[in-house]
Amino acid sequence: MSLESSHSNQGEEEIAQKETYSVHSTDISSGSEISIKDAGVQNIEVYAEQYKKPYYRVLLFFSLFLVAYAYGLDGNIRYTYQAYATSSYSQHSLLSTVNCIKTVIAAAGQIWFARASDIFGRLTMLIIAILFYVVGTIIESQATNVARFTAGGCFYQVGYTGAMLIVEVIATDFSNLNWRLLALFVPALPFIINTWISGDVTSAVGGDWKWGIGMWAFIFPLACIPLGCCMLHMRYLANKNSKDKLAKHVMVPKDKEWKRYFFIDVLFWKLDMIGLLLMVCFFGCVLVPFTLAGGMNSEWKTAHIIVPEVIGWVVCLPLYILWEMKFSKHPLTPWALLKDRGVFSALIIATMINFCWYMQGDYMYTVLVVAVHESVKSATRITSLYSFVSVLTGTGLGLVLIKVRRTKPFIIFGISMWFVAFGLLIRYRGDSASHAGIIGSLCLLGFGAGFFTYTTQASIQATTRSHQKLAVITALYLAAYNIGSGLGSAVSGAVWTNVLPDRISKAIANQTLAAEAYGSPFTFIITNTWGTPDRMAVVKAYRDVQKILCIIGLCFCIPLLCAALFLRNHRLEDVVALNELDEKNVKEDDPVVDFLAKFIPSLRNKKNSGNIPNTTHNNNYNNNSDIELVNTKSTETV
Repeated sequence: MSLESSHSNQGEEEIAQKETYSVHSTDISSGSEISIKDAGVQNIEVYAEQYKKPYYRVLLFFSLFLVAYAYGLDGNIRYTYQAYATSSYSQHSLLSTVNCIKTVIAAAGQIWFARASDIFGRLTMLIIAILFYVVGTIIESQATNVARFTAGGCFYQVGYTGAMLIVEVIATDFSNLNWRLLALFVPALPFIINTWISGDVTSAVGGDWKWGIGMWAFIFPLACIPLGCCMLHMRYLANKNSKDKLAKHVMVPKDKEWKRYFFIDVLFWKLDMIGLLLMVCFFGCVLVPFTLAGGMNSEWKTAHIIVPEVIGWVVCLPLYILWEMKFSKHPLTPWALLKDRGVFSALIIATMINFCWYMQGDYMYTVLVVAVHESVKSATRITSLYSFVSVLTGTGLGLVLIKVRRTKPFIIFGISMWFVAFGLLIRYRGDSASHAGIIGSLCLLGFGAGFFTYTTQASIQATTRSHQKLAVITALYLAAYNIGSGLGSAVSGAVWTNVLPDRISKAIANQTLAAEAYGSPFTFIITNTWGTPDRMAVVKAYRDVQKILCIIGLCFCIPLLCAALFLRNHRLEDVVALNELDEKNVKEDDPVVDFLAKFIPSLRNKKNSGNIPNTTHNNNYNNNSDIELVNTKSTETV
């Protein structure tokens, strides 16, 4: 190559870089949609083109079903054995603490896995999730105390969270909006089967909770093989038919060393590790102490309870907000999205769903076995009824929405059913006469949930209007869902550990026996059979505490309903995301907001009409070194 042509190519290359950056800057300042997509998003769209044939789609969704079946059955069984594990350490009251820690990890993990799957691809992150799942399961199954069990639970929760998110995101990638609800329920369908067999599995395994948990270290990876094969087949077809459309996962500018770019620019900045760490610290410091402060000896005034609360509220939260708003190049919290009422109201619903559920469900299994005199099999099945009924209801609704294409009326109806269900749970909360009432209440709770849990997720995805943002907004929704779990577990644990010990100690004169009834209830009921005075005294104490929890759940159904009124009611079109349509074809019909707008005019502000500008790229592309240039001459691929 001559010197002249070399200078010419170099000049063209520099002009291309400047023009590319100029286009990004113009788009950002105008607030219009940015065309650049992360490699994971770009590639999954190419993969979807290869799997358009119906039998390919059926095969893919069946493989998603298998993965969901494995982690769903494991979740049902592990929920039961977790109670036995904490009881075996004579620390059953720490059950809510274990749940709280796991859900805090899950909330942060959702967003991290979503961001990483957009960058590195869905299959890569699925493999990482499997590794965490297996390692956590092994640690849990071999734990000899609560600390090790909780550590294993954290690893498991990261893997479980990642696998669940990737399955949800793939279901979203391969479904149009009017089919979205039905597609989202495919990973939930295993609950229909697991409800009836999980009790048999726990009974067959017996009291050996270590094997009941440990066997999933090899069952779950096996269940993921068909999905992995489908993804590899897609990659093969894409390389064969559309290789020019595929993007490399990491594109390194030539002026940077690839290791520095990968670890600093990608892992540190793009995945926002500082923001992630601050988020985990905040929720951990705020929520976990609530579940530890009570017990036979209240510790609310002790330093190890007060100090974490102060650190969480005074240090971690301000630092997180400051970091995300001022310093983070790729914030975990997409502020532009959160300003839209269709997004923030959906996130409130996601938080309240699990918060309300945990009020009645966190200790429901223990209540059924100890205070309602149910067998292990019966209690396991009853606690699964909620999921069973909600999946049946939601799947039927998914078929309806293919034609109806509106979500908001169904969401409001489903939430209304929860008021009735919680009222029944307050009435039927303990003793053998409550058997039928609890079953009916949980079925009604599940019926209502089928109308609004996944439907709200479909609603927020329609509001987002961009495939590039679908994984992140899905993760935000699921993160809010998990934050609700953490809040619910913290509050239910606080009520349980602060109220129950006092009620039991007042009802049972023998304080040693009272301590056993509180700390190891499953051991207590073996020696204190149904009908004995001490057992019935504990039953009454359980009834009182469960009543308090259900009343709290009923009260928080009110903000749940209020948030639903502010949701958007987009028409679910036959596209993956609404930005594939012209603006004039994006329709929103919302008589509820039309009425509320008479009192709150800003609800009809054009800025919040559902067209969410992609302003999040202001920080994402603020210097040349952060731009992933399309010109392959100026980049190296890793």
